[in-house]
Amino acid sequence: MAPSVAPSVARGAPSVAPSVAQIVVIAKEPVPGRVKTRLTPPFSRGEAAALAAAALEDTLRTVTRVPATRHVLVLDGAPGAWLPDGFAVLPQRGRGLDERLAAAFEDAHRELPAPTVLIGMDTPQVTVELLDTALSLLGGHDAVFGPATDGGFWLLGMRVPRPALLLGVPMSRPTTGAVQLRRLQEAGLNVATVPRLTDVDTAADAFAVAALLPGSLFAATLARTTPHRGSC
Repeated sequence: MAPSVAPSVARGAPSVAPSVAQIVVIAKEPVPGRVKTRLTPPFSRGEAAALAAAALEDTLRTVTRVPATRHVLVLDGAPGAWLPDGFAVLPQRGRGLDERLAAAFEDAHRELPAPTVLIGMDTPQVTVELLDTALSLLGGHDAVFGPATDGGFWLLGMRVPRPALLLGVPMSRPTTGAVQLRRLQEAGLNVATVPRLTDVDTAADAFAVAALLPGSLFAATLARTTPHRGSC
């Protein structure tokens, strides 16, 4: 069970998106053996990479439909056929995930000093409406936070990015989201939250998320895979 998070949007808070804002997707190139390693087993490394590519492409397609000023992909690796038009591509830098997230905010903000919403490649069920809401919340809040069911977070937005608030947060743990949220609040930021989503980390996650996305590339890719019976 994920730890509890702060209450959602304050009543009466403005919900008008900033006139200039950007959405950043941080992702790895879907190379077998480098992505979705918790899916192997029950899936092969190639199948796990195919699922990662599908999740990434579905996510990027959704992001392109959000009327932000700029769409950015912060990538570890090289772009592939899964990348739609309209994205600025920046390289990831840093060692741990906390450093990479902090650098993504810093680099994107350097090129466009504007409110920034950052998501990953693990929630292909994200919708245009959710991302629109996150951007709008930055019109009246310092930050917006999207908790994940595993205790982490799937979205983080800041009206004025402060990358240092991510450094040192222990990543990929059941307490990651709670620690990150507390960091934001202790820095004096007014934080709104958006609905909790499930990251695709395990086979069970993959099937649960695909059930929410009939007709998606992710669901179609999962339907072509052959996990061992009883593995999830």
